[in-house]
Amino acid sequence: MTQDPFDDTALARLFARERRDGAAAWFSLPGGATLYAPNEEADQLYFLYTGRLGAFRREEGQEPQFLGVIRPGEPAGEMALIGGTPHSANLVALRDSEVLALPRADFLAAAESDPTVMLELSRLMIRRARQAQTHAAIGDPSVFGFIAVEPGQAIRPIVERLAHCMETLGYSVTVEGGESLLAPTEWFTNVERAHDFILYVAEAEETAWKHVVGRQVDRLFRVGRGERTPPPVIPSYASGPLQAQRLVDLILLQSAGLKQPAGSDAWMEATQAARLFHLRENGMADIERLARVLTGQSVGLVLSGGGARAYAHIGAIEAMRERGIPIDFVGGASMGAVIAAGLAMGWDDGEMEVRIRKAFVDSSPLDDIAFPMVAMTRGDKVKARLQEHFGDVQISDLWLPFFCVSSNLTSGAYHLHRRGALHDALRASISLPGVLPPVCQDGAVLVDGAVMKNFPADVMRAFQLGPIVGVDVTRGRSITDEDVVPPPSLWKWFWSGEWRKGPPIVALLMRAATVSTGRDLTASREASDVLITPKLDKIDIRDWRAFAPAVHAGKIAAALALDGLDRPVTDLRRRPSLVERARAAVSLAARSGTSG
Repeated sequence: MTQDPFDDTALARLFARERRDGAAAWFSLPGGATLYAPNEEADQLYFLYTGRLGAFRREEGQEPQFLGVIRPGEPAGEMALIGGTPHSANLVALRDSEVLALPRADFLAAAESDPTVMLELSRLMIRRARQAQTHAAIGDPSVFGFIAVEPGQAIRPIVERLAHCMETLGYSVTVEGGESLLAPTEWFTNVERAHDFILYVAEAEETAWKHVVGRQVDRLFRVGRGERTPPPVIPSYASGPLQAQRLVDLILLQSAGLKQPAGSDAWMEATQAARLFHLRENGMADIERLARVLTGQSVGLVLSGGGARAYAHIGAIEAMRERGIPIDFVGGASMGAVIAAGLAMGWDDGEMEVRIRKAFVDSSPLDDIAFPMVAMTRGDKVKARLQEHFGDVQISDLWLPFFCVSSNLTSGAYHLHRRGALHDALRASISLPGVLPPVCQDGAVLVDGAVMKNFPADVMRAFQLGPIVGVDVTRGRSITDEDVVPPPSLWKWFWSGEWRKGPPIVALLMRAATVSTGRDLTASREASDVLITPKLDKIDIRDWRAFAPAVHAGKIAAALALDGLDRPVTDLRRRPSLVERARAAVSLAARSGTSG
């Protein structure tokens, strides 16, 4: 028997009563339609009866940030209505939904007759406000769909393995396939109430079931074979609203032992996927990563720019690996982007050190001095070294989801690199103005990402709901008057080898390019669940030989930050299971009874 949302809470009973009395309006909201938008007047309180609503926020120049879902039996728009402020987010129907709307005056009048309504709503507002402060979603997605793009290997066994990994994380999970095609509408509601997560899976030939899956999930994954080219046409299967809100991802199955994926960009273009995950056959590590992504326990690592000081990122990574902390998403700016790209390539600690030493330590990457028409160096050495170590790899062919940022001087905003050739993206991200020539792309002039977004932890939040570890190497002393004093003797300066760092103007330009605004830096640091800030005062931003001390500083700082946590990193945003919620409710009731 279906449990009616109006049987659950005082707020639900109020809406049921107001609907009978004619004050609350009942209406249908088609999938993809907007219930309200930012800056709209909050003059009604909404209550979701059936369907799913998704909350989104979009800052200028950024990808839409998915805040979470609102499920049947939950209100929407309560904070703005009670606070008397405009709405701050987009609320969109992720599937066909039925909604009740109660005008503000009617709600306040009705709530006076039942104080428990306002008490219940206040508790909900406090909980959601706390979740907003900790960057947690207001309602984490719990229903996921997996649709095979083309005939071939069955994908249900893979989804079953994924469900098992999610169960080991402490959740109840069910996998449902085409056998549920003829199930009544209330069956879907009951399944969602009985499990923490539901995974719907549709094989290539199950066309009718694909349409059902496309209408029933919070997020959809298309599944294809990495070694094949994508089909010319990939139907949406009723997932248009999800696609419009960037809630459709791509999984590419890769052969066991494959060194590097290839051809993934064509799949991204064909599916217009928001994110891409590579799953190697018989590779449990990839399945476990996806399980963390679905349960909100995936770890995103963000590395700031900072010239030679970015070597500290290598030490921080070593500390994370020694403690068994997974790294599931990576991103960065400037030199931090280069280190992050090595992680996404799959380099272990040894390969990372060898390659970074060869590219930046053994000889300066900035000693191809040029007549400064556009920059002080030609940039040929940097370009050659990026090509040597990253080749022609496309960003979509990296094992880990990766992004880096550059600064678009044409538009005046940061530029997000998530597609295209990796070495081109990195070349743009490290193009310090005045030191390296800018990169010109599609009519835009791109320079170092550090100019506008040196520590892009807030950018990472748009891609994943799990905890974010940020390593910021910009704190502390960076440049003093001693650093910009011309050398007393040009001959001594040359013969000592100090010229390889570049003249003092290089330090000035590098520091000027990596000074973030207070507001931008605060937002990025607040987005980090774990903030690692190595002490690098004694390391010059252009001292490319300071590898060992910088790595050591990064490792020490990471160890202090990680060992000081009261729980594992993956648990920092862990959502409670249904069983844990029930226990908490019983405990709260018992305490309330005792205090009463």
